Amino acid sequence: MSSYQLPEVWENPSQMGGAWGGLNQPTAGSRFEQELPVGEKEFQIYSLATPNGIKVPIMFEELKELGISVDYDLYKIKIGDGDQFGSDFVAINPNSKIPAMIDQSGDEKVRVFESPSILLYLADKYGKLIPQDFAKRTEVLNWLFWQTGAAPFLGGGFGHFFHYAPEKIEYAINRFAMEAKRQLDLLDKELANKRYIAGDEYSIADIAIWSWYGRLAQDKIWDKAGIFLNVQEYQNLQRWTEEIANRPAVKRGLEAEYKEI
Repeated sequence: MSSYQLPEVWENPSQMGGAWGGLNQPTAGSRFEQELPVGEKEFQIYSLATPNGIKVPIMFEELKELGISVDYDLYKIKIGDGDQFGSDFVAINPNSKIPAMIDQSGDEKVRVFESPSILLYLADKYGKLIPQDFAKRTEVLNWLFWQTGAAPFLGGGFGHFFHYAPEKIEYAINRFAMEAKRQLDLLDKELANKRYIAGDEYSIADIAIWSWYGRLAQDKIWDKAGIFLNVQEYQNLQRWTEEIANRPAVKRGLEAEYKEI
């Protein structure tokens, strides 16, 4: 049994422990002055090759595959070192999360933060990877926002307690493994009669969901998490995962080089 006694009012502990304990704080805002590099290309992306981060280069490479002339500078934000708390990054994303992007293709620079927002922004800007039909567009958005709401239970919940937490807590692992399995089963059932997550057309919903759940199905997020969750039992999800993984644009997006800041 845990010896933890719940206080009446929570106070920030002096030491959290674990992989991210030293970075977490209960306050927002920048922690140090920072000057991020700004390249010449239309889009400036500040990110890292995490499940959320890979969505953006994949999206750009898919646009190129569709004949859109678009280019980007991709800079590495080392979240383990706290780069996301620098003043320039916080000016782009006050929430201090990757990825963050500046569109400098027009007369006025536009900041875009949170990966689903970036995907939707680019889809709408170029009229690609999202249906123009209102009902079909709504179905894509249903799944885009599903991923936005579901993935924190997978990453911040299951992934944290399975992989990052300084101690293995049975209740926490069981709680979030249960939810992760439920989400995987949901996707598997949805993909039983559909080629892609929102229907017959590949869309930003597939990019968003594959970057988390496809990579998990490949066991490429947390060491042995795929084995632990028995991801091979979800055959429809595995079929979809493999098809998207073999897309040339997806391969290029995963291989994109991040410049040092």
